[in-house]
Amino acid sequence: MIQALLFDFDGLLMDTESPEVEIWRQIYADHGADFPLATWIERVVGSTDDNFDPARHLAELTGEPLDPPAIRQQARRLRLEVQARLPALPGAREMIAAAARLNLHQAIVSSSPHWWVDGYLKQLEITSFFEHVICREDAARVKPAPDLYLKAVERLHLLPGECLAFEDSPNGVRAAQEAGLRVVGVPNPITAHAGALPADLRLGSLNEMSLEEILDHFDH
Repeated sequence: MIQALLFDFDGLLMDTESPEVEIWRQIYADHGADFPLATWIERVVGSTDDNFDPARHLAELTGEPLDPPAIRQQARRLRLEVQARLPALPGAREMIAAAARLNLHQAIVSSSPHWWVDGYLKQLEITSFFEHVICREDAARVKPAPDLYLKAVERLHLLPGECLAFEDSPNGVRAAQEAGLRVVGVPNPITAHAGALPADLRLGSLNEMSLEEILDHFDH
């Protein structure tokens, strides 16, 4: 029986991914280039931006004498301005509140750093719902490796089969499944471009099914 819900953060509870992609698309367009969305989804979304540097890629692509650090700083500044006003994604608050009513354990499992996730959880005023917030500093490897999920299961003192993960990206789904969890896949406007998530249950949004219906799907 499921005892805990483990949520990714970026792109699942808050759409931090769309603003970043739109900003990079505009920066690329300003230099007459197309942003490589497929590469971004494969290497970065659900994992870490250490896997792909769009500023350096743009410089190599155009052959222009660009300043990658300055471009990265510009993109980051624009992204943070947008995200300071972002709400929770549809159904996120309701799902978390439903889990609390059912006395389920809840944790965040994210490849992003603590300063990022903790800050936005505070912005959304949902920090108190989560017993643990597991971020990139808490494990040797980030997603798609299973380490972060294994750490969350360990801290909850549960078995992987007693935990249900909610993920928006292929990298996240893979990480949770390799850790032995079942996964609800909920794509966002960016990860939807990657096709159907290889999850155990696929939803269009977090408000497509009630938590009770989701639990019934997995527990029977």
